[in-house]
Amino acid sequence: MNDEKSGVEVAVVSGLSGAGRSTAAKCLEDLGWFVVDNLPPELVSTMVELGAQARGVITKVAVVMDVRSRAFTDDLASVIKDLDARGYKPKVLFLEATDAVLIRRFESVRRGHPLQGDGRLSDGIAAERRMLMPLRDEADLVLDTTGLSVHQLRGKIEDAFGSESSARTRVTVLSFGYKYGLPMDADLVIDVRFLPNPFWIPELRDNTGLDSEVRNYVLSQEGAEDFLDRYQELLRLIGAGYHREGKRYLTLAVGCTGGKHRSVAMSEELAGRLASEDGMTVKVVHRDLGRE
Repeated sequence: MNDEKSGVEVAVVSGLSGAGRSTAAKCLEDLGWFVVDNLPPELVSTMVELGAQARGVITKVAVVMDVRSRAFTDDLASVIKDLDARGYKPKVLFLEATDAVLIRRFESVRRGHPLQGDGRLSDGIAAERRMLMPLRDEADLVLDTTGLSVHQLRGKIEDAFGSESSARTRVTVLSFGYKYGLPMDADLVIDVRFLPNPFWIPELRDNTGLDSEVRNYVLSQEGAEDFLDRYQELLRLIGAGYHREGKRYLTLAVGCTGGKHRSVAMSEELAGRLASEDGMTVKVVHRDLGRE
């Protein structure tokens, strides 16, 4: 079986304890990888085969491995060779850092090293470094996280394992009605109740912001276009900042009184504008549309 037939990409993430494996795993999940942490080496090939049989549901499998597994280095080396022979061509990421940084990280969380035993923290780090040296030498990508922030590490992993679409900030524009309560998951909230309410116009009352008559009425009101222009520029700045900080999900809540007219029309218009921005994918959800 080759990787074209299986349609599954495989990555193996390993490295020194405290060097950033958990951050790497979370980043890969955000990039759309199916991540399995600390799977026994003898089960890795089975996991990948199951992914290949999922008929496109799972297309990227990442296995995070560390020295907690028995016979770690020998078994993992065999697994990598087996996957390679099957045509999966696994990409191996190895994370490391200097002893001083690793010691500081362990001390900051007040945890011992998995190989420390009754010895010192530095003894566990040295033993692990020796144990993993063969794997490091065979890795496709070695990342030294000594001087990297969490966000910088995420950026390097995105460059290595992400696609253009997976690295985009995913924006959900959510319309809602204030009388039904604020959305609990909103990152930003926009209040469009400063615009005249179509509810008080008899011929528009039974329509919604999805209807052209209501949309045209709302967008033609004084301040509507200026508001959209300026908020789009603000979101461009916020989106770029979120991207730099590694935040890949943004929920923008747009509210009016009942969530039927103004918020719906403004959400649709704002989403259409954001969809044209670089680095964003946008979807619209109307939470309270259809309520009485």
